[in-house]
Amino acid sequence: MELLQYKFFQHALAGSLFTCIACGIVGAYIVSRRLVFISGGITHASFGGLGLGFYLGVNPIVSALVFSVVSAFGVEWLSKKQGVREDSAIAAFWALGMALGVIFIFLTPGYTPNISAYLFGNILTITPVDIAFSGILSASLTLAALLFYKPALYTAFDREFAETQGVKVALIEHLMMLAIAVTIVSSIRLIGIMLLMSLLTVPQMTANLFTARLSRIIIYSIPIGFVGCVSGLSLSYYLNVPSGAAIIFVQIILFLFCKLIVRAHWLRRCG
Repeated sequence: MELLQYKFFQHALAGSLFTCIACGIVGAYIVSRRLVFISGGITHASFGGLGLGFYLGVNPIVSALVFSVVSAFGVEWLSKKQGVREDSAIAAFWALGMALGVIFIFLTPGYTPNISAYLFGNILTITPVDIAFSGILSASLTLAALLFYKPALYTAFDREFAETQGVKVALIEHLMMLAIAVTIVSSIRLIGIMLLMSLLTVPQMTANLFTARLSRIIIYSIPIGFVGCVSGLSLSYYLNVPSGAAIIFVQIILFLFCKLIVRAHWLRRCG
């Protein structure tokens, strides 16, 4: 409880809550559509935007956001318009983003920028501006989920059926790709590029152990993710390790613990 008196931990809790709401909504769609590889590609492609931001002397998060959105729609364009296999398009943007990031960082004048906070997460770097951005994003995604839940559900599980129901599938897919890109960039400071994909999938996997309904996966994954974040933040504080790694470690342990509980319950019922 003594951590609550520190301003940085209060910021960390607020940032974690908003991040878990955004990742819970977007991550459920990613898992249901099996877009984990795409989210990983966008995440690592954003590193090119970070490097460009350092090189140009602008906010690296803003440049990473632009780079992530361009990469997301670039993958869509290559795979659907140019006949390139989707996994190949993702790999191309993944590698291109990482390569450009390294090049721009080494070309940056002066001392080499400290990128460890962006690669592995550092909760101490979260600012009130970051919290406000995460709050606006989570509120926008929550409103969108309430208004467009059924069209998104139809698109996620049966694209052809959604088209017969008059759903603008292409528009829904483009909006979701945009939401994925923005959510990824807003979460970089908390988790880091190298581990961010886990926050978009592991809480949803844990929730999926208890329910198969998309709406309940969203609802369950948010508190699961938040519990993992708070526990991971506390662990990182006392062990003096990167917050992103500690959060994902706790999330994995929580998943395995719930898996054992579900397994034991199933064996007891069968026995």
